[in-house]
Amino acid sequence: MFRPKGWHSRGYLPHFDSPEAVQFITFRLADSLPGVIKGLRLDDNILQRLDQELDIGLGACWLQQPEIASLIEGALLHFDEGRYRLLAWCIMPNHVHVVIETSTGPP
Repeated sequence: MFRPKGWHSRGYLPHFDSPEAVQFITFRLADSLPGVIKGLRLDDNILQRLDQELDIGLGACWLQQPEIASLIEGALLHFDEGRYRLLAWCIMPNHVHVVIETSTGPP
């Protein structure tokens, strides 16, 4: 059975495990923000700026190809109702947004 760890780290990014926690996740292709990350400073508008830069559609935008978008959708749906409950997702040309509710069920 899955035992939530709360806040923990794998040595590079913080993670949060909690039963029934709703989480908003964004992941992106490596070339979607070329040089932008280095130029950003931590400020109150950093998330808004990152969203704006992602929405411009920089990079090769591989996710706009239906075959590749289908692979991402299949990967998201694979653990739906197992490790998490998939509440919403949006596959953009160069990044993906996902809203999940974590589960206490078996992984």
